[in-house]
Amino acid sequence: MSDTQSQIENRPPSVATLFLERVEATPEAEAYRYPVAPVSGEGPDEWRSYNWAQAGERVFAIAAGLADLGVRPEERVGIASSTRVEWILADFGILCAGAATTTVYPSTNTEETVFILADSDSRVLIAEDAAQLAKVREHRAELPGLAHVVLIDEGPGTDGDGAGSDGKDADGAGDDGWVLSLAELERRGRAYLDKHPDAVKETVGALRSDQLATLIYTSGTTGKPKGVRLAHDAWSYMAKAIAQTRLVTGDDVQYLWLPLAHVFGKVLLAGQVEVGHVTAVDGRIDKIIENLPVVRPTKMCGVPRIFEKVYNGVAQKARAGGSAKYKIFQWAAEVAREYARVTQDNQRRTGEATAPAGLRFKHAAADRLVYSKLREAFGGRMIGCVSGSAALAPDLGYFFAGAGIPVLEGYGLTESSAASFCNRQDNYRTGTVGKPFPGTEVRVAEDGEILLRGPGIMQGYNGLPEKTAEVLEDDGWFHTGDIGELSDDGYLRITDRKKDLIKTSGGKYVAPAEVEGRFKAICPYVSNILVHGADRNYCTALIALDEPSLLAWAADQESLKGKPYDEVVVSDEVRGLVGEYVDQLNSGLQRWQAIKKFRVLPRDLDIEHGELTPSLKLKRPVVERQFGDLIEEMYEGARER
Repeated sequence: MSDTQSQIENRPPSVATLFLERVEATPEAEAYRYPVAPVSGEGPDEWRSYNWAQAGERVFAIAAGLADLGVRPEERVGIASSTRVEWILADFGILCAGAATTTVYPSTNTEETVFILADSDSRVLIAEDAAQLAKVREHRAELPGLAHVVLIDEGPGTDGDGAGSDGKDADGAGDDGWVLSLAELERRGRAYLDKHPDAVKETVGALRSDQLATLIYTSGTTGKPKGVRLAHDAWSYMAKAIAQTRLVTGDDVQYLWLPLAHVFGKVLLAGQVEVGHVTAVDGRIDKIIENLPVVRPTKMCGVPRIFEKVYNGVAQKARAGGSAKYKIFQWAAEVAREYARVTQDNQRRTGEATAPAGLRFKHAAADRLVYSKLREAFGGRMIGCVSGSAALAPDLGYFFAGAGIPVLEGYGLTESSAASFCNRQDNYRTGTVGKPFPGTEVRVAEDGEILLRGPGIMQGYNGLPEKTAEVLEDDGWFHTGDIGELSDDGYLRITDRKKDLIKTSGGKYVAPAEVEGRFKAICPYVSNILVHGADRNYCTALIALDEPSLLAWAADQESLKGKPYDEVVVSDEVRGLVGEYVDQLNSGLQRWQAIKKFRVLPRDLDIEHGELTPSLKLKRPVVERQFGDLIEEMYEGARER
């Protein structure tokens, strides 16, 4: 057994234990940064900080407050909030109370919110604001087990205790204590600790590694969400594995915007308490570009769509600067890709990430002209990013690597506590998701499906033993549903979802994600693309375009200048523009993979219409139903299914 394996196997029973250890080890070190809007409502946000001791005080107060409300170990407490520092404090408060966190996306509709809270039998809900409260208030009779709602933001008409000035709860249901503020919960917790000063430490000390810590409901691309049961040991393992692979170090400043209701965001909290680095927290996606130069992070995790937007934005800015500037950008982008490919190939073959002198000279020139400006936009200190949740187009990966901001792809699922594989900073391979974390086993089945086993694997789906048995074998092997290839030296490449593989009526298999990724790499205007062709005799595509990028292009077209997006996107000019990129795509595909017909969608796909999951994954069945008429139109006259 290696030292790394041994250290991970000697992990504590819970991440709550790690939190207490971190507070005791570095109480004065900065833990979290968070934005506060100016009192006037105008001007930039002010960033404030908690050190570990201050964070610990609030976490202890929340934990004790929950105990005062009657919450007992392994009972569920929901969090329905956007990503903010209070989410983190509440989560650790729940864990330190011995309870289990049920995560709820703030964008989840009322019906699904009620389903999640009922299915998890959550005793308390920590809700961000009145909008989240309203979802459960309307259905309180359907949630008899929900004893309290704790409001993070106290809305107008409350007295600071979650109750109105007339003495009634904020929901108007009467003075029965159902709604209280987070401030009041913490006041109750501090009073509880005055009487029972060791209560939280004793609760944490009694935690077992197999106790339930988190219920995360898969947003899913089909059907009702399933509650994934993750034990305390899963997070303790992930914390140690992240530290051992040095994806982050104690000197890092990590910018966290990912939804914490998603397992990708949640696992970053575990890694931080083990490593002890600073985390700057702000879940407002529209603030990312503004925040980066202020926070100046060294690390950031994201989903491919964010990196696609960054690349498209840089390309459009170069195009707006005139043809000469755009040509320089295009040249620099190709140099970045070539440099990354060559250095990675050489490192794989010789162990040294070298490049020929001529390429080094071109790369240095491109760095002065283009890459340095890109790095400044990231804050000037970015060492690297991690991308997960979906596949990053390899051309984008090579571009960022060559530009000095490597985007390290990783792989995992909610059922595996997020991260099972990740590329390492010192030896990464674009187009792969890297090597497994120490302590995680992997094998590839005969049909190409990836199977995983290890401490991060879920206990099962909540209340669904038959569904659990479909994916989790008695000996611990988990069937991911993903198809992949494992290199001789342990690097994994994901090729597609097992259930998403398209089989044409001609018997040919097509991996839609591969085709979609290639198109995203060559078309700077695409936002989302869905390739269709199961049981058909050729493939087609629905293509949604990025509004800012498209309007920037349209501003240079005499016939489209000044027109709104809904007119531009349906124009013949746009169809011709997209058609050129489709032709370029097809030139690199096999005949049966080629996109014979396509339709440009009148709007982008989004979460609100149910077409994307909160982590921005495409819900194929929903999109195919939503735009079924366009799909059928593309097959008119062809042999029917």
